[in-house]
Amino acid sequence: MNIQQTDAENIYFPPGGILMWIIIFLELITFGMGIVAMVYCGKQEPNLFHESRLLLNPVYGVINTIILLTSGFCMAISVLYLKTGNKQKLKKFLLITMLFGMLFLIVKTIEYKAKIDIGQSINYNLFFTFYWLLTLFHVIHIIVGLVILGSTYFGLVKEKTSIEDFESSATFWHMCDLIWLLIFPVIYLFF
Repeated sequence: MNIQQTDAENIYFPPGGILMWIIIFLELITFGMGIVAMVYCGKQEPNLFHESRLLLNPVYGVINTIILLTSGFCMAISVLYLKTGNKQKLKKFLLITMLFGMLFLIVKTIEYKAKIDIGQSINYNLFFTFYWLLTLFHVIHIIVGLVILGSTYFGLVKEKTSIEDFESSATFWHMCDLIWLLIFPVIYLFF
């Protein structure tokens, strides 16, 4: 595999490219506004938000946090193997990354089904409106991330993936981890 290194010291060429970082900042601002709005509304109706949070099962959130952190670790290891030229371990860790991403979706689906079965939909109350909007938007990002990682994997198989493409994929995936680390405490632990 022919991998060309980029200048890590140059701020105009950060890992994943400047466009990816612009996307990440826009996504963080978007999620940040949702989180700030949720906290603000929670301060306006503390009893509603506290009682609603108690209806959640934090075990799902903790499991998904562990899953995403493990996935992010595997993604970081795959980048290391990309840069050292170990194609077999690179592909292995990229597949493990995607497996953990799919596990996240499975756990989230189980949690969503439990909420729907007892009537805690997006219209249940204001807390659950925020819960559904923030977590579903995050799930969409995970799905997009898995599509990107899958495309990157098949590009590796065909030896058509550049280091910039791979770093962009990794950067997007780590953004999904970061967003979850911002959402998790606000939804599952506060109020």
